[in-house]
Amino acid sequence: MIIDSHPVVRLGIKRLLEPSWDFEELADGRGAVDLLASVSFEVAIVEMRAAADGAPSGAATIRRLHHHQPGLGVVAHGGRTDRHAISEALDAGASAYVSRHSSPSTMRAAVDAVLTFGSFIDPDVESGRGKGARVTPRQRQILQLYADGHSTEEAARRLGLSAETVRTHAKASLPRLGARDRAHAVAIALRSALID
Repeated sequence: MIIDSHPVVRLGIKRLLEPSWDFEELADGRGAVDLLASVSFEVAIVEMRAAADGAPSGAATIRRLHHHQPGLGVVAHGGRTDRHAISEALDAGASAYVSRHSSPSTMRAAVDAVLTFGSFIDPDVESGRGKGARVTPRQRQILQLYADGHSTEEAARRLGLSAETVRTHAKASLPRLGARDRAHAVAIALRSALID
């Protein structure tokens, strides 16, 4: 699913990803949930735009898509490369953010990342958020549970995982965040606004 108000951008994304994928296109997020209910999608590429003319903003569209299909890989893209734009997209439920000014290979890398339930931040965007944002959605969930005061065993029960799997995810997040230990990882994730 490609949601972008610019027909030329939609065409460019289609050409970039063909022939690997079939596409549905929308100019804005108004019909996205209805389309999601009738067609199975693995990835949605959503323009980060302001709400206008009755159409929802990019962030609102991502939230709706994520609510109706939590496992959907969402790549947000837009012209802004500041920390706030990235935070807005990730907080809404996107797993990747790509600048509109980046190379086609960057968009392809973002799509490949979300297909494997990973995350991706365009290396050309402001570096303030990029390093911390490379944790996976599952790692982010676990760090949030730790920040909320849950033990490894409690986090495992809440997520339906084994305690060992939770420990493995937590340990894997340390080098991604540049953290020394679990407490340091939670502190970095909080400062980077990856978790609340």
